[in-house]
Formats: sequence, structure tokens, C-alpha cells
Amino acid sequence: MFKFFKDKIKGALKNISKTVEEKSDELIQKEITEEPKIAQPIMTREKKIEKIADKKSIAQKIKEKITTRKISNEEFEELFWQLEIVLMENNTAIEVIEKIKESLKLDLVNVPIERNKIEKTIEDNLKATIKELFKDTNFDLISKIKKADKPYVILFLGVNGSGKTTSIAKLTKLLQNNNLKVVLAAADTFRAAAIDQLETWGKELDIKVIKHDYGADAAAVAFDAIKHAKAKKIDVVLIDTAGRMHSNTNLVDELKKVVRVTQPNLKVFVGESITGNDCIEQAKKFDQAVGIDGIILAKADVDEKGGTAISISYVTDKPILYLGTGQKLEDLEKFDVSKIMKGLGW
Repeated sequence: MFKFFKDKIKGALKNISKTVEEKSDELIQKEITEEPKIAQPIMTREKKIEKIADKKSIAQKIKEKITTRKISNEEFEELFWQLEIVLMENNTAIEVIEKIKESLKLDLVNVPIERNKIEKTIEDNLKATIKELFKDTNFDLISKIKKADKPYVILFLGVNGSGKTTSIAKLTKLLQNNNLKVVLAAADTFRAAAIDQLETWGKELDIKVIKHDYGADAAAVAFDAIKHAKAKKIDVVLIDTAGRMHSNTNLVDELKKVVRVTQPNLKVFVGESITGNDCIEQAKKFDQAVGIDGIILAKADVDEKGGTAISISYVTDKPILYLGTGQKLEDLEKFDVSKIMKGLGW
């Protein structure tokens, strides 16, 4: 996970450190060569040897004096550009890049730093800043469900092909493993095979799927699922909805109606980690349209870049709940900051 991102970041940090070191050596050389020129009498061989030794001593003293560096704002801009390119290549949101930049600037610009610790200073700052990007990292869905009134209603939303239905099946398996009873609502009445797909998962998981005919009112399907859960004392209702773009007014209005009718405890955006900034923008737009409470990132296991994972929570101010990490029903991992940091090489 995130191997490309990790390798590129490491490379950028080494290049920045090398650039600073080379600049420091230039300053040392400049100070040596600018030593005041004083007319000297003709020297004997012994005096010349003594003079060379004196110059070496001066050079050493100057080098010792420049063991620390203060990076100017102009130099910082040049150095950060190397890191900024890597962050952009790895799908990092502009908002996150700006936050990283401002944080680094506070630690680097006009601050005395030991020359041999430039790379570590930047790496430590980057690590701390990225760790701060994630919101509500202690969110425990299972605990919330067990403490809440029943049924606990979760509404899933996102664009077509983002992995909503598969994520619902994976979460169902997780809930079952925690002794919670689940019913599924096939409220995606817009896509031809959506109901069949959810029913297939329902059979595999041995749970009830509440459905109407294709083209039926999605809110009515969700309402009936909640009604069924109350009657059968089922703990959790998971509502599948039609994949839609935020710009599709009719489908967004339908989604708003589902929210009004069901009053879900949780609205979960499902997006593909590998789609990068598209996923982040989709989450922002859905949040603006109907509000989201949490995020599931599908296909995180094949995301070599990592920009989506480190950006989406900060940009939306919502927690990442789970990561899809494979094709099996068991491949849904609770979000863990320490695992993300490890994936990034920290």
C-alpha cells in the first residue's frame, strides 16, 4: 500500500537535503575566496607552507561556523517545489499541500537548523502534519451501534462503480461477526442489475433483502426496510442507493428524499482510493448536497499513491471508517492511522 508515494517522498527529501548541503558548501567556498587580499612580501618556502596551513585552518573554521543554516523564504519556495511535485503526482489535495507547506515553513524559514539534520527535520514535520490530517480517528462504529437505539440506519452513497454494494456486503459480514443482525435495503431502483447484485450478497450472507420493483420509489424501499427491522428486532439497516453524480439533480433530489424519510444515523460515502482527486471532489460534493458522516475507501490495497487516503478526511472534515483491502468479504479493515503511517514508511 502506498509504495510509490513512500519511495517518491524519500527521494524528494534526499534531494532537498542534498540541495541544501550543496548551497552550504557554496557559501563556505565563497567566504574562503572572499578573504581580504593583502599585498604580501616575497616569501620563503617555509613561509609558503605556513601560509597554506593557515588557509586550511581558516577554511576549517569557516566550515565549523556554518554547521547550521537559515533557509530564506525564497530558498524555501525552491526547495518545497521538489516536494510539491511529488505530492501532486500522488493525488494529494491542494488544501493538504498548502497545509504541509505552511507547517514546513514555520519549521524551516529563518530558523537555525543543523546542516546534517535538514532531511530529518522535514521528515519529522511531514510525518506530524500528515498524522494531524485525519479526523475523529477513534470513531468506533460497532460500539456506536451497540449503544444506540435500534435499528441503527446506515445510508450508503457515491458514484456508479465506486464499490458501494460490495462495501455493504463486507460491512454486513463484519457486523455479523460482532453478533449484530442486519437487513439490507435495495434502494438502488435505478440501475438494472443493482437489486440482483444485492440479493446475491444477501443469499451468501443469509440475510433478508427488502426490495421493490425496478423504478420504484427508493425512499419507500428504505422505509419498508426500517419497518421490517423494527418488527423483527433487527439491529442494523444498511441502505444501498443508486450511484449518481452530484450534478444529476433528479437523483440527488431522490437521495435527499431518502435522507428525509429514513433519518439515518450515519451517511457513508464510498469512493475508490485509486481515483485520487476525483474521489475527494465527489466526497466534497456529496457532503454539500446531503451531508456525509464518514467515508469508506474501496481498493485501498491497490492504491500505490496514497494521496486520497491522506487528503479526503482533512478536506471533508469527516473520518475514514474503513478501507477496502481485497475481494473477499473479510477484506474490510477498520481505519487505523498507524497502519497508514506505516504504509507511508513511518
